[in-house]
Amino acid sequence: MTRYADIPKPIRSGIVIVDPERGTPQRIIVLQFNPDTLERSLAPQVAGGAGDGSGGGGGGDRNEALRLKGPAQETWKFTAEIDATDQFEVSAPDGIHPQLAVLEMLVQPTAAQLREATRLSKKGTIEISPIEMPLTLFTWGSKRVMPVRLTELSINESAFDVNLNPIRASLGIGMKVLTVSDLPAGHRGAELYLAHLAQKERLAGAARSGGLGALGLTGADIGMGRV
Repeated sequence: MTRYADIPKPIRSGIVIVDPERGTPQRIIVLQFNPDTLERSLAPQVAGGAGDGSGGGGGGDRNEALRLKGPAQETWKFTAEIDATDQFEVSAPDGIHPQLAVLEMLVQPTAAQLREATRLSKKGTIEISPIEMPLTLFTWGSKRVMPVRLTELSINESAFDVNLNPIRASLGIGMKVLTVSDLPAGHRGAELYLAHLAQKERLAGAARSGGLGALGLTGADIGMGRV
């Protein structure tokens, strides 16, 4: 008979905040429930401008039709759930305020950073560098670990305790995968992206290749352009 101890625990998806200099995790955010669905979009960075060279009014260079300028721009969207009522064993005097605040701080600077920017402005500093956020990784199992920037965070709070602390919320999260086109050469995030891309290449190499016969074609058809 199968015992509960024999059932493997599911791996959780989550977000890891990394020190870009040392590479050490600063904070780990484990999603309470894995999202049921993921929406992923990849847009290739094609060369030759906006045209496609198909003769349909585009102005692209036909010699560039099969060339890429860099890695595809990849975005992720999913819905995450946080529910304090599902964790009765965990004390939650503030409801899920802390969990929400951690995620919100991924898309905005700290009060100290804003005060420092204001101080520099009052001193007459001509050029104030934009505030740099920490390196953020999104993990979906061991085969998907990638540097990201949050592009969207919508929060739908649906239940509250007697002190109006939120105790249940649905989060709409959008992310852009950061590539070597987005990060400086040698940046730890760029190296992590290359590792993510290498993992994808290994998985593609493990896929079984189909046969031309299944498509009703032969090698001669392809080679002689008879398709």
